[in-house]
Amino acid sequence: MTGSTAFAPMLRRGHVADSSAVFDIVVLGGGSGGYAAALRATELGLSVALIEADKVGGTCLHYGCIPTKAYLHAAEVADVAREGEGIGVRSKFDGIDVPALQAYKDAVVGRLYKGLQGLVKAHGITFVEGYGRLVGQDTVEVDGTRYTGRHVVLATGSYSRTLPGLEIGGRVITSDGALNLDHVPRSVVVLGGGVIGCEFASAWRSFGAEVTVIEALPNLLPNEDVALSKAFERAFRKRGIAFSTGVRFQGVTQDDDGVHVTLEDGKTHDADYLLVAVGRGPRTDDLGYAEQGVPMERGFVLTDERLHTGVANIHAVGDIVPGLQLAHRGFAQGIFVAEEIAGLAPAPIVESGIPRVTYSEPEVASVGLTEAAAKEEHGADNVQTYDYNLGGNGKSQILGTPGFIKLVRVADGPVVGVHMIGSRVGELIGEGQLIVNWEAHPEDVAALVHAHPTQNEALGEAFLALAGKPLHAHN
Repeated sequence: MTGSTAFAPMLRRGHVADSSAVFDIVVLGGGSGGYAAALRATELGLSVALIEADKVGGTCLHYGCIPTKAYLHAAEVADVAREGEGIGVRSKFDGIDVPALQAYKDAVVGRLYKGLQGLVKAHGITFVEGYGRLVGQDTVEVDGTRYTGRHVVLATGSYSRTLPGLEIGGRVITSDGALNLDHVPRSVVVLGGGVIGCEFASAWRSFGAEVTVIEALPNLLPNEDVALSKAFERAFRKRGIAFSTGVRFQGVTQDDDGVHVTLEDGKTHDADYLLVAVGRGPRTDDLGYAEQGVPMERGFVLTDERLHTGVANIHAVGDIVPGLQLAHRGFAQGIFVAEEIAGLAPAPIVESGIPRVTYSEPEVASVGLTEAAAKEEHGADNVQTYDYNLGGNGKSQILGTPGFIKLVRVADGPVVGVHMIGSRVGELIGEGQLIVNWEAHPEDVAALVHAHPTQNEALGEAFLALAGKPLHAHN
């Protein structure tokens, strides 16, 4: 309850709870979407039971977003050490102390986890640690104890997928195994050129490994604007990261020497490990969803735009709902559902307005429609684009990063897409998100003053150019 100073008990496995209590909301899954729904609901005065089989914070905090970004920060430091001589700093890269790297990563995760536990407790949320299963349209059972809610929110997240016939084990690993390696591999084949695969490829290359990425689709980062994908491939090639696109994986064998990967075109690749990064699947098996009439498709929970399943008072959020599998999407959906249940009638979340970032070197950040999607939606003759090269940006020159910002607009209308590539551009996507979601015109943004010298200034320059008054434009 809002403002309550009473702390709810943490109910662990085997604890016999008072099953006669009826909560306003029972949330199944304590990841980004689930805990966001729980926190926001209690702020609105609703009683909440939050059920989680592992740790509150879910995959993102413990096995995904946060630990991988800690690795990528270490990779950035390694690259800076290599490049120090070029800017007058006597530094060199002597290798990676993996136990120290693991300790750094674990400390970051630990601090955030402790803070999140404190928030759950302070909000008066009843946290139930255990494996929950939907046994009624208003009831979740954990270790024989049933928790009933006037509303139920399904938020059970996702798992690392593999391909049919490709077994995980030994030297064939997923991102979970990659984060727990006690050494830097000499060589790795990465199966999957999406966000997860490219982030690990980038980090391992910075740590000194030889890396080859295999992607069945025509480009790396295939969900991005094709201009960014091609620029990203050039950057990876320059860094010495090999990749093969447009060809499918056929099989792998492993022995004491490593893995031996075969592609459908007959080419083979040998390495210490094969990282399987072919996406994430919805964690919905054996949770009772289908038995209770929840609509499903390929394991995903189907909802309307208000994230309602169409069954009783059951909503769903996060990776189990078709669409972008991003922690911040789940987080926003959790808040949305809590406010929906509380009767606030929040505006539906527009999927294309959710920012997307690949935290590699270089970074790729985007929001809104790609050029191809904009032309499909608005007509080819109705779409204009502009590319601003970071060569004209002072801070980017200081950092030594190439790259560009691509803007997509409707002719004589708003900007519908912002796409960027270059070091640290992920930190710029916040303004891009505001521009796209508030349907700003180039002239609206061009009138804003951007601080100098910042990379953010590059966005201002791009909009000056698109508004018809280019200044530091080199293309």
